[in-house]
Amino acid sequence: MKSAREKGFEGEQLAAKFLKANGYRILEKNYRTKSGEIDIIARKNKSIVFIEVKTRTTDNFGTPVEAVDRRKLAKLEIVASQYIQKKKIEEPAYRFEVVSITKINDAWQCEIIPVD
Repeated sequence: MKSAREKGFEGEQLAAKFLKANGYRILEKNYRTKSGEIDIIARKNKSIVFIEVKTRTTDNFGTPVEAVDRRKLAKLEIVASQYIQKKKIEEPAYRFEVVSITKINDAWQCEIIPVD
């Protein structure tokens, strides 16, 4: 049986592959600061996209997107701001998304969910 960390890593690999297939260019994976981590930072068209990946093999603990609450989003916003400052990106167009990965009948399903 895989650990939660191994499942998370597998989910992030699936997400990166899925994002690339949908026109995203991966800029960073597992971007860390003292304030937290962003799973994937990508570019889609002219926007920077900060992506939280959530992987589930069951819905016993809710759907993947339900795991991204306001507190988690606030942390993502802080780390995203630090990334923008560190990379000296002027007036960036950016957004947040969740890549939901669920296992259904031994097949992985991926979905991109915009965060408001």
